[in-house]
Amino acid sequence: MPESRPDLAAMIVPLVRALMAAEAPVLARHELSMWGYAVLLGLDAEPVYTQAALAKAIGADKTRIIGVLDELQRRGLIDRAPDPADRRVNLVSLTEAGRALRDRAQREIQAQENRLLDQLPATDRRVFLRALRILSAAVAEQPK
Repeated sequence: MPESRPDLAAMIVPLVRALMAAEAPVLARHELSMWGYAVLLGLDAEPVYTQAALAKAIGADKTRIIGVLDELQRRGLIDRAPDPADRRVNLVSLTEAGRALRDRAQREIQAQENRLLDQLPATDRRVFLRALRILSAAVAEQPK
């Protein structure tokens, strides 16, 4: 008989909520919304995205993300320019200021996460992080 355990969602959702709540004050200090931070993180994977591709990559609705992009551009954190191949499409890229802000916020967030991860022995911590990467990649590869 398989080992009895709670469902994955029952274990992960409270953890995710706690992590998001811990991120909120860090993002507020940097005047970033969760979606703004997601955009800055998303632009790390690819240096330039179309707005629609960026929205898809970070799981945002392409119409809702426009206001987030407007704010980030106003603050000089991203650049948007018409695609020379299709002027109806905007290309989005991270500025140096955006990269610096993202890196500062991410360092603070990961410092908080490390305090939580410190509750695990080093070997368990490495296995846990490796398992999360594998599962995250598997979910990302699933058709939507």
